[in-house]
Amino acid sequence: MNLNFRTITLEVDHRGVATVTLNRPDKRNAFDEVMIAELDEAARRLGDDSSVRVAVLTGAGAAFCAGGDIGWFARTAELAREERVRQSAALATMLSRLDRLPMPLVGRVNGAAFGGGVGLVAVCDLAVASDEARFALSEVRLGLVPANISPYVVARIGAANSRAVMLSGAPFDAARAEALDLVAHAVPAATLDDAVEELVAAHLEAAPGAAAATKRLIRDVAGHDGAEVMALTSACLADAWESEEGRAGIRAFLDRTTPPWRRR
Repeated sequence: MNLNFRTITLEVDHRGVATVTLNRPDKRNAFDEVMIAELDEAARRLGDDSSVRVAVLTGAGAAFCAGGDIGWFARTAELAREERVRQSAALATMLSRLDRLPMPLVGRVNGAAFGGGVGLVAVCDLAVASDEARFALSEVRLGLVPANISPYVVARIGAANSRAVMLSGAPFDAARAEALDLVAHAVPAATLDDAVEELVAAHLEAAPGAAAATKRLIRDVAGHDGAEVMALTSACLADAWESEEGRAGIRAFLDRTTPPWRRR
């Protein structure tokens, strides 16, 4: 997957582990219209590539992502409303595409995550942060609102915690990010790569089709209740029993052999 991106890099190793790196270190990896488009394209490519088993999202340099580029904000403010809405919709589409990747998305939060950077953490299935990382939902301090990222942040940390961190925009440390469940673990910076690798290795044990189906199931269950959930989950398990992976996994368990997705 050799693509000529300007603001990000995308690499896939021999195991099928993709690493997407925000690559504007001089701007603390703040995103503008170019990065938004490139992240959207990277997510689209990853979603279409069945050889990719796990994806990792991180930042180059000292920061993870400082949110929206102020220059981009200023340019957007000068546009007609229709174009401003289009720019906002492009951001919403990119976040949704990352959130709906069929493979697990692991956040490697190597440094500061502010504003939209917190949104990028929240669309990851789980994230590990350096204990030196700082976080802030800082939009209100600029007279803005965390609009596009709010569905993902609220889903991750809950409404009460969202009020606690969104309404003041005050920064908080990695330990609080862990306590809020924004990140799964806060670890010493020197061990960040080891912690990410441990999560990646665990996800490589899962059947890729089953992992993708489980991500869809979680979204569907969260959006339904009662009889709808019963019907949905009944069909989902029946589908899994009938799938090639399901048959292979049951056979491997009964035969005490290794399932095919672990033979790498």
